[in-house]
Amino acid sequence: MSEFKTITRHAGTVLVGQLATMAYGVTDTIVAGRYAEASLAALSVGSAIYMSVYVGLMGVLQALLPVWSELHGANRSGQLGHAFRQALYLWVLLVGVGMAVLLHPEPLLAWARVPPALRGEVLAYLGVLALALPAALMFRLYSTLNQSLGKPQLVTWLQLGSLCVKVPLSIWFAFGGLGLPAQGAAGCAWATLVVHLSMLAVALWLLRTRALYRPYHLWRWPGRPDWKVIGHFARMGVPSGLTILVEVTSFTLMAVFVARLGTTAAASHQIAANLAAVLYMVPLAIGIASSARTSYWLGAGQPARARHAVGVGFGLVLGSAVLLASTLLLVRAPLAALYARSPEVVALAASLLLWTAVYHLFDGLQALGVFILRCFRITLAPFLIYGVLLWGLGLYGGYRLAYQGLGPWPALQTPAAFWMAGAAALALAALAFWLMIWQVLRRERRP
Repeated sequence: MSEFKTITRHAGTVLVGQLATMAYGVTDTIVAGRYAEASLAALSVGSAIYMSVYVGLMGVLQALLPVWSELHGANRSGQLGHAFRQALYLWVLLVGVGMAVLLHPEPLLAWARVPPALRGEVLAYLGVLALALPAALMFRLYSTLNQSLGKPQLVTWLQLGSLCVKVPLSIWFAFGGLGLPAQGAAGCAWATLVVHLSMLAVALWLLRTRALYRPYHLWRWPGRPDWKVIGHFARMGVPSGLTILVEVTSFTLMAVFVARLGTTAAASHQIAANLAAVLYMVPLAIGIASSARTSYWLGAGQPARARHAVGVGFGLVLGSAVLLASTLLLVRAPLAALYARSPEVVALAASLLLWTAVYHLFDGLQALGVFILRCFRITLAPFLIYGVLLWGLGLYGGYRLAYQGLGPWPALQTPAAFWMAGAAALALAALAFWLMIWQVLRRERRP
Protein backbone atom coordinates (compact mmCIF):
# COMPACT_ATOMS: atom_id res chain seq x y z
CA MET A 1 0.00 0.00 0.00
CA SER A 2 1.32 3.48 -0.88
CA GLU A 3 2.25 5.93 1.84
CA PHE A 4 -0.54 8.27 0.69
CA LYS A 5 -3.16 5.55 1.09
CA THR A 6 -1.77 4.43 4.44
CA ILE A 7 -1.72 7.93 5.93
CA THR A 8 -5.09 8.82 4.41
CA ARG A 9 -6.74 5.69 5.77
CA HIS A 10 -5.18 6.15 9.21
CA ALA A 11 -6.05 9.86 9.28
CA GLY A 12 -9.59 9.20 8.05
CA THR A 13 -10.20 6.67 10.79
CA VAL A 14 -8.80 9.01 13.45
CA LEU A 15 -10.81 11.91 12.00
CA VAL A 16 -14.11 10.05 12.27
CA GLY A 17 -13.41 9.33 15.93
CA GLN A 18 -12.22 12.86 16.65
CA LEU A 19 -15.29 14.36 14.98
CA ALA A 20 -17.47 12.09 17.10
CA THR A 21 -15.68 13.42 20.17
CA MET A 22 -15.98 17.00 18.93
CA ALA A 23 -19.67 16.37 18.43
CA TYR A 24 -19.85 16.28 22.22
CA GLY A 25 -18.94 19.96 22.23
CA VAL A 26 -21.22 20.77 19.31
CA THR A 27 -24.09 19.00 21.06
CA ASP A 28 -23.45 20.81 24.34
CA THR A 29 -23.18 24.16 22.57
CA ILE A 30 -26.47 23.69 20.74
CA VAL A 31 -28.24 22.28 23.81
CA ALA A 32 -27.00 25.08 26.08
CA GLY A 33 -27.82 27.72 23.46
CA ARG A 34 -31.36 26.38 23.14
CA TYR A 35 -31.74 26.15 26.91
CA ALA A 36 -30.68 29.72 27.74
CA GLU A 37 -28.28 32.36 26.47
CA ALA A 38 -26.73 32.59 29.96
CA SER A 39 -26.08 28.83 29.95
CA LEU A 40 -24.34 29.11 26.59
CA ALA A 41 -22.15 31.89 27.96
CA ALA A 42 -21.36 29.80 31.07
CA LEU A 43 -20.54 26.84 28.86
CA SER A 44 -18.21 29.05 26.83
CA VAL A 45 -16.19 30.01 29.91
CA GLY A 46 -16.34 26.57 31.56
CA SER A 47 -15.39 24.62 28.45
CA ALA A 48 -12.51 27.04 27.83
CA ILE A 49 -11.07 26.29 31.26
CA TYR A 50 -11.67 22.55 31.02
CA MET A 51 -10.17 22.25 27.56
CA SER A 52 -7.13 24.24 28.66
CA VAL A 53 -6.54 21.76 31.46
CA TYR A 54 -7.49 18.57 29.62
CA VAL A 55 -5.70 19.23 26.35
CA GLY A 56 -2.56 20.40 28.11
CA LEU A 57 -2.43 17.20 30.16
CA MET A 58 -3.46 15.11 27.17
CA GLY A 59 -0.55 16.61 25.25
CA VAL A 60 1.89 15.02 27.67
CA LEU A 61 0.39 11.60 26.92
CA GLN A 62 0.03 12.26 23.20
CA ALA A 63 3.76 13.02 23.06
CA LEU A 64 4.38 9.32 23.72
CA LEU A 65 3.05 8.50 20.23
CA PRO A 66 6.36 8.86 18.33
CA VAL A 67 8.25 7.00 21.10
CA TRP A 68 5.89 4.03 20.94
CA SER A 69 5.69 4.16 17.13
CA GLU A 70 9.48 3.87 16.90
CA LEU A 71 9.44 0.86 19.22
CA HIS A 72 6.74 -0.67 17.05
CA GLY A 73 8.76 0.03 13.89
CA ALA A 74 11.80 -1.59 15.49
CA ASN A 75 9.66 -4.60 16.52
CA ARG A 76 10.44 -4.16 20.25
CA SER A 77 7.11 -5.31 21.68
CA GLY A 78 8.52 -6.03 25.14
CA GLN A 79 9.89 -2.52 25.53
CA LEU A 80 6.65 -1.03 24.23
CA GLY A 81 4.60 -2.92 26.81
CA HIS A 82 6.96 -1.84 29.59
CA ALA A 83 6.72 1.75 28.41
CA PHE A 84 2.91 1.63 28.47
CA ARG A 85 2.83 0.24 32.01
CA GLN A 86 5.27 2.90 33.21
CA ALA A 87 3.06 5.58 31.66
CA LEU A 88 0.46 4.75 34.31
CA TYR A 89 2.61 6.58 36.86
CA LEU A 90 2.52 9.62 34.63
CA TRP A 91 -1.27 9.29 34.38
CA VAL A 92 -1.66 9.37 38.17
CA LEU A 93 0.36 12.58 38.42
CA LEU A 94 -1.54 14.31 35.62
CA VAL A 95 -4.91 13.38 37.10
CA GLY A 96 -3.94 14.93 40.43
CA VAL A 97 -2.84 18.19 38.83
CA GLY A 98 -5.88 18.46 36.58
CA MET A 99 -8.48 17.74 39.25
CA ALA A 100 -6.95 20.29 41.59
CA VAL A 101 -7.34 23.03 38.97
CA LEU A 102 -10.87 22.06 37.94
CA LEU A 103 -12.16 21.84 41.50
CA HIS A 104 -10.70 25.22 42.47
CA PRO A 105 -11.00 27.59 39.46
CA GLU A 106 -12.14 30.62 41.49
CA PRO A 107 -8.81 32.51 41.25
CA LEU A 108 -8.81 32.11 37.47
CA LEU A 109 -12.40 33.31 37.18
CA ALA A 110 -11.63 36.34 39.35
CA TRP A 111 -8.44 37.15 37.43
CA ALA A 112 -10.31 36.98 34.12
CA ARG A 113 -13.16 39.12 35.55
CA VAL A 114 -15.84 36.65 34.58
CA PRO A 115 -19.20 38.25 35.49
CA PRO A 116 -20.50 37.01 38.88
CA ALA A 117 -23.81 35.99 37.30
CA LEU A 118 -22.02 33.29 35.30
CA ARG A 119 -19.74 31.91 38.01
CA GLY A 120 -22.19 29.61 39.77
CA GLU A 121 -23.05 27.66 36.65
CA VAL A 122 -19.39 27.60 35.56
CA LEU A 123 -18.33 26.13 38.93
CA ALA A 124 -21.02 23.45 38.75
CA TYR A 125 -19.96 22.54 35.21
CA LEU A 126 -16.26 22.24 36.09
CA GLY A 127 -16.93 20.31 39.29
CA VAL A 128 -18.59 17.51 37.34
CA LEU A 129 -15.91 17.46 34.64
CA ALA A 130 -13.25 17.09 37.34
CA LEU A 131 -14.78 13.68 38.07
CA ALA A 132 -14.61 12.77 34.39
CA LEU A 133 -10.94 13.73 33.97
CA PRO A 134 -9.33 10.44 35.19
CA ALA A 135 -11.34 8.34 32.76
CA ALA A 136 -10.74 10.82 29.92
CA LEU A 137 -6.96 10.74 30.37
CA MET A 138 -6.84 6.95 30.73
CA PHE A 139 -8.77 6.61 27.49
CA ARG A 140 -6.21 8.92 25.89
CA LEU A 141 -3.47 6.45 26.86
CA TYR A 142 -5.46 3.69 25.18
CA SER A 143 -5.96 5.86 22.11
CA THR A 144 -2.26 6.75 21.86
CA LEU A 145 -1.30 3.08 22.10
CA ASN A 146 -3.63 2.15 19.24
CA GLN A 147 -2.39 5.03 17.08
CA SER A 148 1.22 4.00 17.63
CA LEU A 149 0.35 0.48 16.47
CA GLY A 150 -1.39 1.85 13.38
CA LYS A 151 -4.71 0.42 14.63
CA PRO A 152 -6.99 3.39 15.41
CA GLN A 153 -10.17 1.57 14.37
CA LEU A 154 -11.04 0.27 17.84
CA VAL A 155 -10.82 3.79 19.26
CA THR A 156 -12.98 5.22 16.49
CA TRP A 157 -15.74 2.66 16.97
CA LEU A 158 -15.87 3.45 20.66
CA GLN A 159 -16.03 7.19 20.01
CA LEU A 160 -18.82 6.77 17.48
CA GLY A 161 -20.81 4.56 19.81
CA SER A 162 -20.40 6.97 22.69
CA LEU A 163 -21.94 9.77 20.63
CA CYS A 164 -25.20 7.81 20.51
CA VAL A 165 -25.19 7.99 24.32
CA LYS A 166 -23.96 11.56 24.69
CA VAL A 167 -26.60 13.33 22.58
CA PRO A 168 -29.75 12.09 24.36
CA LEU A 169 -28.12 12.35 27.80
CA SER A 170 -27.07 15.99 27.25
CA ILE A 171 -30.60 16.92 26.18
CA TRP A 172 -32.17 15.04 29.08
CA PHE A 173 -29.81 16.28 31.80
CA ALA A 174 -29.84 19.89 30.54
CA PHE A 175 -33.60 20.29 30.08
CA GLY A 176 -34.71 17.78 32.72
CA GLY A 177 -37.61 15.37 32.59
CA LEU A 178 -38.69 11.98 33.92
CA GLY A 179 -38.11 13.19 37.46
CA LEU A 180 -34.74 14.83 36.74
CA PRO A 181 -34.52 18.62 37.26
CA ALA A 182 -33.18 20.86 34.50
CA GLN A 183 -29.47 21.55 35.05
CA GLY A 184 -28.40 23.63 32.04
CA ALA A 185 -24.67 23.53 31.33
CA ALA A 186 -23.99 21.28 34.34
CA GLY A 187 -26.32 18.69 32.80
CA CYS A 188 -24.08 18.55 29.74
CA ALA A 189 -21.13 17.85 32.04
CA TRP A 190 -22.95 14.97 33.74
CA ALA A 191 -23.60 13.44 30.32
CA THR A 192 -19.89 13.72 29.53
CA LEU A 193 -18.99 11.94 32.77
CA VAL A 194 -21.26 8.99 31.96
CA VAL A 195 -19.84 8.73 28.44
CA HIS A 196 -16.18 8.78 29.54
CA LEU A 197 -16.74 6.10 32.16
CA SER A 198 -18.54 3.90 29.63
CA MET A 199 -15.80 4.30 27.00
CA LEU A 200 -13.06 3.47 29.48
CA ALA A 201 -14.87 0.35 30.68
CA VAL A 202 -15.09 -1.00 27.13
CA ALA A 203 -11.47 -0.01 26.38
CA LEU A 204 -10.19 -1.92 29.41
CA TRP A 205 -12.21 -4.97 28.35
CA LEU A 206 -10.64 -4.81 24.88
CA LEU A 207 -7.14 -4.52 26.33
CA ARG A 208 -7.84 -7.62 28.39
CA THR A 209 -9.38 -9.78 25.67
CA ARG A 210 -8.06 -8.79 22.21
CA ALA A 211 -5.17 -10.80 20.73
CA LEU A 212 -3.72 -7.58 19.30
CA TYR A 213 -2.43 -6.53 22.75
CA ARG A 214 -1.10 -9.88 24.02
CA PRO A 215 2.52 -9.44 22.84
CA TYR A 216 2.82 -6.34 25.03
CA HIS A 217 1.74 -7.95 28.35
CA LEU A 218 -0.15 -4.81 29.32
CA TRP A 219 -1.83 -6.39 32.34
CA ARG A 220 1.38 -7.14 34.15
CA TRP A 221 1.95 -5.18 37.34
CA PRO A 222 3.95 -2.06 36.37
CA GLY A 223 6.42 -2.69 39.19
CA ARG A 224 8.54 0.03 40.68
CA PRO A 225 8.93 3.25 38.71
CA ASP A 226 11.55 2.93 35.98
CA TRP A 227 13.04 6.39 36.22
CA LYS A 228 15.02 6.01 33.02
CA VAL A 229 11.81 5.39 31.05
CA ILE A 230 9.81 7.98 32.98
CA GLY A 231 12.61 10.50 32.55
CA HIS A 232 12.51 9.97 28.79
CA PHE A 233 8.74 10.44 28.90
CA ALA A 234 9.24 13.66 30.84
CA ARG A 235 11.78 15.04 28.38
CA MET A 236 9.35 14.37 25.55
CA GLY A 237 6.03 14.87 27.30
CA VAL A 238 6.54 17.91 29.49
CA PRO A 239 7.71 20.30 26.73
CA SER A 240 5.09 18.83 24.40
CA GLY A 241 2.39 19.19 27.02
CA LEU A 242 3.44 22.77 27.73
CA THR A 243 3.48 23.47 23.99
CA ILE A 244 -0.05 22.20 23.59
CA LEU A 245 -1.08 24.04 26.76
CA VAL A 246 0.14 27.32 25.28
CA GLU A 247 -1.54 26.52 21.97
CA VAL A 248 -4.84 25.59 23.56
CA THR A 249 -4.93 28.37 26.13
CA SER A 250 -4.16 30.94 23.45
CA PHE A 251 -7.39 29.68 21.89
CA THR A 252 -9.58 28.84 24.88
CA LEU A 253 -8.65 31.86 27.03
CA MET A 254 -10.06 34.05 24.30
CA ALA A 255 -13.47 32.98 25.60
CA VAL A 256 -12.58 34.02 29.15
CA PHE A 257 -11.46 37.49 28.02
CA VAL A 258 -14.36 37.87 25.57
CA ALA A 259 -16.78 37.29 28.48
CA ARG A 260 -16.07 40.88 29.56
CA LEU A 261 -17.87 42.09 26.44
CA GLY A 262 -21.15 40.59 27.64
CA THR A 263 -23.38 37.61 27.10
CA THR A 264 -23.99 38.19 23.39
CA ALA A 265 -20.27 38.43 22.62
CA ALA A 266 -19.47 35.34 24.74
CA ALA A 267 -22.20 33.28 23.12
CA SER A 268 -21.20 34.36 19.60
CA HIS A 269 -17.55 33.64 20.27
CA GLN A 270 -18.46 30.18 21.57
CA ILE A 271 -20.09 29.36 18.22
CA ALA A 272 -17.02 30.46 16.27
CA ALA A 273 -14.68 28.67 18.68
CA ASN A 274 -16.68 25.47 18.47
CA LEU A 275 -16.56 25.43 14.66
CA ALA A 276 -12.84 26.25 14.66
CA ALA A 277 -12.26 23.31 16.99
CA VAL A 278 -14.25 21.02 14.69
CA LEU A 279 -12.20 22.12 11.67
CA TYR A 280 -9.00 21.58 13.63
CA MET A 281 -9.81 17.87 13.87
CA VAL A 282 -8.79 17.42 10.21
CA PRO A 283 -5.15 18.57 10.51
CA LEU A 284 -5.00 16.92 13.94
CA ALA A 285 -5.93 13.56 12.42
CA ILE A 286 -3.46 14.01 9.58
CA GLY A 287 -0.78 15.04 12.06
CA ILE A 288 -1.35 11.93 14.18
CA ALA A 289 -1.22 9.64 11.14
CA SER A 290 1.78 11.38 9.54
CA SER A 291 3.81 11.43 12.76
CA ALA A 292 3.00 7.78 13.45
CA ARG A 293 4.26 6.79 9.99
CA THR A 294 7.28 9.09 10.16
CA SER A 295 8.34 7.66 13.52
CA TYR A 296 7.63 4.11 12.35
CA TRP A 297 10.02 4.49 9.41
CA LEU A 298 12.63 6.19 11.60
CA GLY A 299 12.44 3.26 14.00
CA ALA A 300 12.73 0.85 11.06
CA GLY A 301 15.91 2.63 9.91
CA GLN A 302 14.44 4.00 6.65
CA PRO A 303 14.79 7.83 6.76
CA ALA A 304 13.88 8.29 3.06
CA ARG A 305 10.44 6.81 3.69
CA ALA A 306 10.11 8.99 6.77
CA ARG A 307 10.76 12.11 4.65
CA HIS A 308 8.17 10.92 2.14
CA ALA A 309 5.61 10.55 4.93
CA VAL A 310 6.26 14.16 5.96
CA GLY A 311 5.65 15.37 2.41
CA VAL A 312 2.39 13.43 2.12
CA GLY A 313 1.15 14.90 5.39
CA PHE A 314 1.98 18.45 4.31
CA GLY A 315 0.06 18.09 1.04
CA LEU A 316 -2.97 16.64 2.78
CA VAL A 317 -3.09 19.40 5.41
CA LEU A 318 -2.64 22.24 2.93
CA GLY A 319 -5.31 20.95 0.56
CA SER A 320 -7.85 20.24 3.28
CA ALA A 321 -7.28 23.63 4.97
CA VAL A 322 -8.01 25.55 1.77
CA LEU A 323 -11.13 23.46 1.10
CA LEU A 324 -12.55 23.76 4.61
CA ALA A 325 -11.85 27.48 4.95
CA SER A 326 -13.56 28.17 1.63
CA THR A 327 -16.59 26.09 2.63
CA LEU A 328 -16.90 27.90 5.96
CA LEU A 329 -16.97 31.26 4.18
CA LEU A 330 -19.87 30.10 2.03
CA VAL A 331 -22.08 28.64 4.76
CA ARG A 332 -21.22 30.75 7.80
CA ALA A 333 -24.66 32.40 8.18
CA PRO A 334 -26.80 29.21 8.24
CA LEU A 335 -24.25 27.55 10.52
CA ALA A 336 -24.52 30.38 13.04
CA ALA A 337 -28.32 30.19 12.90
CA LEU A 338 -28.15 26.49 13.74
CA TYR A 339 -26.48 27.21 17.06
CA ALA A 340 -28.63 29.97 18.53
CA ARG A 341 -32.02 31.65 18.33
CA SER A 342 -30.97 35.19 19.23
CA PRO A 343 -30.64 37.37 16.06
CA GLU A 344 -27.88 39.41 17.72
CA VAL A 345 -25.85 36.29 18.55
CA VAL A 346 -26.32 34.85 15.04
CA ALA A 347 -25.29 38.11 13.32
CA LEU A 348 -22.14 38.55 15.38
CA ALA A 349 -21.18 34.87 15.08
CA ALA A 350 -21.54 34.99 11.27
CA SER A 351 -19.11 37.91 11.13
CA LEU A 352 -16.63 36.13 13.41
CA LEU A 353 -16.64 33.08 11.15
CA LEU A 354 -14.94 35.16 8.44
CA TRP A 355 -11.89 35.36 10.67
CA THR A 356 -12.31 31.77 11.78
CA ALA A 357 -11.77 30.69 8.16
CA VAL A 358 -8.51 32.66 7.96
CA TYR A 359 -7.47 31.32 11.35
CA HIS A 360 -7.93 27.73 10.20
CA LEU A 361 -5.68 28.12 7.15
CA PHE A 362 -2.63 28.66 9.34
CA ASP A 363 -3.79 26.55 12.26
CA GLY A 364 -3.58 23.34 10.24
CA LEU A 365 -0.06 23.94 8.95
CA GLN A 366 1.38 24.84 12.32
CA ALA A 367 -0.33 21.89 14.02
CA LEU A 368 1.19 19.39 11.60
CA GLY A 369 4.57 21.09 12.05
CA VAL A 370 4.52 20.43 15.81
CA PHE A 371 3.70 16.74 15.27
CA ILE A 372 6.55 16.29 12.78
CA LEU A 373 9.09 18.10 14.93
CA ARG A 374 8.18 15.79 17.79
CA CYS A 375 9.20 12.79 15.66
CA PHE A 376 12.74 14.20 15.59
CA ARG A 377 12.67 14.86 19.37
CA ILE A 378 12.39 18.64 18.88
CA THR A 379 10.02 19.76 21.64
CA LEU A 380 11.50 22.75 23.43
CA ALA A 381 11.76 25.13 20.45
CA PRO A 382 8.03 24.86 19.56
CA PHE A 383 7.16 25.64 23.16
CA LEU A 384 9.27 28.82 23.11
CA ILE A 385 7.88 29.88 19.72
CA TYR A 386 4.34 29.31 20.92
CA GLY A 387 4.95 31.30 24.08
CA VAL A 388 6.18 34.33 22.16
CA LEU A 389 3.72 34.21 19.26
CA LEU A 390 0.50 32.64 20.53
CA TRP A 391 0.50 34.11 24.02
CA GLY A 392 2.34 37.29 23.07
CA LEU A 393 1.05 38.34 19.68
CA GLY A 394 -2.11 36.21 19.66
CA LEU A 395 -3.66 36.41 23.12
CA TYR A 396 -2.08 39.58 24.51
CA GLY A 397 -2.19 41.30 21.13
CA GLY A 398 -5.86 40.37 20.80
CA TYR A 399 -6.57 41.70 24.28
CA ARG A 400 -4.87 45.00 23.47
CA LEU A 401 -6.65 45.28 20.14
CA ALA A 402 -10.02 44.53 21.72
CA TYR A 403 -9.83 46.71 24.83
CA GLN A 404 -6.97 49.22 24.62
CA GLY A 405 -5.99 49.65 20.99
CA LEU A 406 -2.85 48.37 19.30
CA GLY A 407 -0.54 50.63 17.31
CA PRO A 408 -2.60 52.66 14.83
CA TRP A 409 -5.78 50.65 15.54
CA PRO A 410 -8.21 51.84 18.23
CA ALA A 411 -9.90 49.47 20.67
CA LEU A 412 -12.34 47.40 18.61
CA GLN A 413 -14.52 46.16 21.50
CA THR A 414 -15.36 42.98 19.59
CA PRO A 415 -14.31 39.32 19.77
CA ALA A 416 -13.01 39.66 16.19
CA ALA A 417 -9.89 41.33 17.60
CA PHE A 418 -8.78 38.05 19.17
CA TRP A 419 -9.33 36.11 15.94
CA MET A 420 -7.33 38.65 13.91
CA ALA A 421 -4.36 38.58 16.28
CA GLY A 422 -4.56 34.80 16.62
CA ALA A 423 -4.47 34.25 12.85
CA ALA A 424 -1.37 36.44 12.53
CA ALA A 425 0.38 34.53 15.32
CA LEU A 426 -0.44 31.15 13.78
CA ALA A 427 0.89 32.25 10.39
CA LEU A 428 4.26 33.18 11.88
CA ALA A 429 4.37 29.97 13.95
CA ALA A 430 3.67 27.84 10.87
CA LEU A 431 6.48 29.58 8.98
CA ALA A 432 8.94 29.02 11.84
CA PHE A 433 8.05 25.34 12.26
CA TRP A 434 8.34 24.42 8.61
CA LEU A 435 11.67 26.20 8.27
CA MET A 436 12.90 24.03 11.16
CA ILE A 437 11.51 20.88 9.54
CA TRP A 438 13.19 21.76 6.23
CA GLN A 439 16.53 22.08 8.03
CA VAL A 440 16.05 18.76 9.85
CA LEU A 441 15.13 16.91 6.67
CA ARG A 442 18.17 18.36 4.86
CA ARG A 443 20.39 17.15 7.69
CA GLU A 444 18.80 13.68 7.65
CA ARG A 445 19.38 13.42 3.91
CA ARG A 446 23.14 13.83 4.26
CA PRO A 447 25.16 10.59 4.36
